[in-house]
Amino acid sequence: MSDTRFMTVGKDGTAREIAYRLRAGSAPGVVWLGGYRSDMTGTKAAALDQWAGRHGRQCLRHDYSGHGESGGAFIDGTISRWLEESLAVFDTLTDGPQILVGSSMGGWIALRMAQELQRRGDGARLRAMVLIAPAPDFTHELMLPQLSEAQKRQIEERGYLEEPSEYSDEPNIFTRALFEDGETNRVMAGLIETGCPVHILQGMRDADVPWQHAMKLCEFLPGENVTMTLVKDGDHRLSREQDIELLTRSLDALAGQDG
Repeated sequence: MSDTRFMTVGKDGTAREIAYRLRAGSAPGVVWLGGYRSDMTGTKAAALDQWAGRHGRQCLRHDYSGHGESGGAFIDGTISRWLEESLAVFDTLTDGPQILVGSSMGGWIALRMAQELQRRGDGARLRAMVLIAPAPDFTHELMLPQLSEAQKRQIEERGYLEEPSEYSDEPNIFTRALFEDGETNRVMAGLIETGCPVHILQGMRDADVPWQHAMKLCEFLPGENVTMTLVKDGDHRLSREQDIELLTRSLDALAGQDG
């Protein structure tokens, strides 16, 4: 079993303690990248760790700042900030090729990680990617077109927008900084070079990230080995037993397991 540990990311005023859980094992390992306001103890993340345990694989999970057990304020979070943390734990704690598993916003983080690894010549560190209901560019592609003029004014004047959450008693908070930073991190504006196979798992009853968004993402991955599985009755979470089985079968194939 893996216990929670902490590492510091950032310096001086930007330093924050990032919580992580690391299972030792062989490569290729798996790296979990959670969604907006999720943490590393959720159903899919735990299933990933259990899969790694059965096969003797490395498994790394972490909480972004402002999430779960990590330090830092949630309201300070941006894609760039959470990307920095994800790259830091990846660089420091993993060895050999890895499979990135990104859920919802974690799919955006995974794609940005791939771009950064390619840019610095470390593309070989990626064995594959599994994107679950991926939400790259969600601020620009999914949220901005739906905002009313009143909501846009609220973001400009108050600096943030509050919306009821389907998954929590506390509202979702989307800051102006998140929207502005999201623009600088857009990936669906040109070809995305991941340099590795990509498996996309998408529910067709996803009320948060429409399946058409995953189809559009594929248009930006023309040179990659991309496989998409549409789950006709699947929701955004894809956390049912049959959804977890689909995830682990994908991992078996990508890691070269016999099952």
